[in-house]
Amino acid sequence: MQEHRQRLDKWLWFARFARTRPLAVRLVEDGHVRIAGRRAENPAQGLKLGDVLTLALPHATVVVRILAFAERRGPFATARLLYERLDEGGDDPSLAEDEGGH
Repeated sequence: MQEHRQRLDKWLWFARFARTRPLAVRLVEDGHVRIAGRRAENPAQGLKLGDVLTLALPHATVVVRILAFAERRGPFATARLLYERLDEGGDDPSLAEDEGGH
């Protein structure tokens, strides 16, 4: 993957929307992720800065814009710098803690 792109499953895991990378893959494969309004079907799909994701998580639907990529998974405070919430949910750390696990 190029420096200015990152795999969808890795980004979801690094941004703490999934507890593990296999759960991030499942989130995509189960149809819970949209990129610019279109259903993402490939967990290895490359994301670019500025992409807008819609995530259908167990307790909420979250819309985020990708602001940055990460080298590895970090704490919530670091993960929160990877995206900007566009929905009306604001900054709810419980979403990332819950992590959309199935």
